[in-house]
Amino acid sequence: MGNHEIERYLNHLAVNRQVSAATQNQALCAIIFLYRYIIIRDISNLRYSFTKREKAMPTVLTHEEARSIISNLTGKYCLIAGLLYGCGLRINEALKLRIKDINLSNNTLFIFRGKGRKDRYTLLPHSLKPAIESHILKVKQTHERDISDGFGLTSLPPALIRKYGCSAKDLSWQYLFISSTRCVHPYDGYVCRHHIHESTFRKKLRQAVIKCNITKRVTAHTFRHSFATQLLQNGTDIRTVQELLGHTDLKTTEIYTHVIGSRFSFTKSPMD
Repeated sequence: MGNHEIERYLNHLAVNRQVSAATQNQALCAIIFLYRYIIIRDISNLRYSFTKREKAMPTVLTHEEARSIISNLTGKYCLIAGLLYGCGLRINEALKLRIKDINLSNNTLFIFRGKGRKDRYTLLPHSLKPAIESHILKVKQTHERDISDGFGLTSLPPALIRKYGCSAKDLSWQYLFISSTRCVHPYDGYVCRHHIHESTFRKKLRQAVIKCNITKRVTAHTFRHSFATQLLQNGTDIRTVQELLGHTDLKTTEIYTHVIGSRFSFTKSPMD
């Protein structure tokens, strides 16, 4: 089989099966992987019908809804949700925060290698500082127990662990949301402590949403959408919001102006 058969299959997905653009793209990537690494043959110049990608508007929470959900979470999960909503973080950015990335003196967070491998700074809410300080003390206690047991290394990429060595035992390198158990590093084989898994927060979040009787589909990313819309509603200029969110293109940030309806602000409904 070659280009003709692959094109027929991709057209079949788009026309007959009417799958989403993401499903069609996933099928294409799987086929290209098969040919490139199993059959050892490159496929190029494919001609097929693209599934039209639907334009979806993000789900956002009101301030009251966001606060209600956060108040129904406890411990580190409450703090994670507070950072998602208060700082506009993605869930993986929040979980990968290290203690050295938190600057309590000037209320900033440093996001290392966010989406697109871009570094950025974002604001840190004053109201979260006591909870962060208290949580850091708990991390410090766990870290001291690890060191007394002969461990204490944090999980680092292979290049960094070779560069910093035993410095990776410093408290500053520890994750803010450390796992409850130690594990073996998948590449270098040393015993370390990683951050908690995203699925553990997802379960707690779902339970909190059910308690609040909120019918919207709420995910960790919903807090990031809500952060952006709240800033725009409170008068923050869109370029500042773009910088805080880490968007390369302003058009990505502009979708939140559609969500809050600012483009219709001078248009009156016939009913009014």
